[in-house]
Amino acid sequence: MAVALGPSGWWRRWRRRLSAREVSTMLLLLLLLGSGQGPRQVRAGQTFEYLKREHSLSKPYQGVGTSSSSLWNLMGNAMVMTQYIRLTPDMQSKQGALWNRVPCFLRDWELQVHFRIHGQGKKNLHGDGLAIWYTKDRMQPGPVFGNMDKFVGLGVFVDTYPNEEKQQERVFPYISAMVNNGSLSYDHERDGRPTELGGCTAIVRNLHYDTFLVIRYVKRHLTIMMDIDGKHEWRDCIEVSGVRLPRGYYFGTSSITGDLSDNHDVISLKLFELTVERTPEEEKLHRDVFLPSVDNMKLPERRTCWWRMMAVKLTAVVPGRHMSLGSGGGTM
Repeated sequence: MAVALGPSGWWRRWRRRLSAREVSTMLLLLLLLGSGQGPRQVRAGQTFEYLKREHSLSKPYQGVGTSSSSLWNLMGNAMVMTQYIRLTPDMQSKQGALWNRVPCFLRDWELQVHFRIHGQGKKNLHGDGLAIWYTKDRMQPGPVFGNMDKFVGLGVFVDTYPNEEKQQERVFPYISAMVNNGSLSYDHERDGRPTELGGCTAIVRNLHYDTFLVIRYVKRHLTIMMDIDGKHEWRDCIEVSGVRLPRGYYFGTSSITGDLSDNHDVISLKLFELTVERTPEEEKLHRDVFLPSVDNMKLPERRTCWWRMMAVKLTAVVPGRHMSLGSGGGTM
């Protein structure tokens, strides 16, 4: 006759058959699964992802904007609501932002953004959109979707209003991406076209289902996908190889309105660490970098420092003397 074991009986029986190391491993796995932070396989035999809570945000947004212990800061007109964080309301001349206080030192990562853009404006009478950032500086208000111009890092823009006249090649709203070393200005009149890495149309306004954007950075390969059709399927938008982003930058999101406006809401930001296998050759190639760049795309140097200008003058007044000047920064 079979004897039913109590809640702890099965464990005592199996524990006798396991070594101390195996018991510890099993307990650790159970703890990870119970906490919701266990690994999730993204692609068979290749990548696992781990949720990083210090870089993630979801309801009920406890302490955001009010507690000094919060991992997130609000800026400008951003406000915490019950079901979302509103970066800007559907009012003219507003700007707001949400920034993570913890720098990210992950090598490979994926950021999933759950957002909503909606308002009373009719066709082409709404704006301006929102941006997702991974940048060296945080909490710096400015004209680029509520953030500073000439930023250092990565910007992904959900642009809802076309500024360029005779717009024929693009249909708005439009998602684009830009990598900057601090030397480039975002061209508002041309909707960022001169500096974009790529882009795609994304009809995201006034939808009655959830809209998501994912930014994945793996082995210097940048991929941006979206789920905006209510089908729970990712659709490709941008894919660029040779993107070099330093570690230790900050994640954030911002928005701005001008004469035209919209509600720009963020429901959640979830950052995952991706564990990826690398060959010894890839380990040598994928060393840390100190300034953002893109292979096969030349970015202008940042503004010349005073000491470099002085060195040039000295070269001019000392005939025949040769001075070798460094680039003032770069990547490995």
